[in-house]
Amino acid sequence: MELHGVRVEYGPVAAVDGVDLTVPAGEFTVLTGPSGCGKTTLLRTVAGFETATAGTVRVRRSTGVVFQQPRLFPWRTARGNVSYALARHGVPRAERAVRADALLARVGLAGLGDRRSWELSGGQQQRVAIARALATEPEILLMDEPFSALDALTRERLQEEVRELAATTRTTVLFVTHSAEEAVLLGHRVLVMAPAPGRVVAEVTVPFRDLATEQLRTAPEFTALRARVTELVRAAGDPAPAARTRTA
Repeated sequence: MELHGVRVEYGPVAAVDGVDLTVPAGEFTVLTGPSGCGKTTLLRTVAGFETATAGTVRVRRSTGVVFQQPRLFPWRTARGNVSYALARHGVPRAERAVRADALLARVGLAGLGDRRSWELSGGQQQRVAIARALATEPEILLMDEPFSALDALTRERLQEEVRELAATTRTTVLFVTHSAEEAVLLGHRVLVMAPAPGRVVAEVTVPFRDLATEQLRTAPEFTALRARVTELVRAAGDPAPAARTRTA
């Protein structure tokens, strides 16, 4: 995906301005920054839910979207929610149940296809939402703070699953989060945004993607980079003028 000079306005206010961004195939790119910096607006513009006032957005591949809330159909089972996406993708009815069950198993929900949304925990519901997004076999996955409403343990488990899923499928991911730890844990690259208007002010490359998730959480270099991203986010939210640093 490629963004050049993107500006998004809500009335007289520019939510995002002057954003240039290229995400190569297979990369896991994370957007982070203080509240109101335009992270979600930028992701929604890539998804086509918002229209850029100026600039260009080019997305050359199919996309799937996972929101902050699962947004499941409550009258459908877990299998039914995934089957709905398969139907919209043109999958024949005879194949949908098998394909849906395979996708649910892929996100750790094997055997739970017959459960309704109220019978699932918050983490399980978000797994269904991820399976539904994967049903269309997207080459790009857009994720807007998908774990923000979950408890800490469930969040850690889903972080690990998404990290492994992206690595095995080589899906291109654009991920929005407020958490510096989550950004460094998941991303190949972390982009820090600043508000008024929203723009990218720093870029950090994550060099230790080959480490297993549990090894990574306790590695000294992970702790140092997390602190660096936290510092950049705090600086981005500071209303006083500050020097912006790009980190290779």
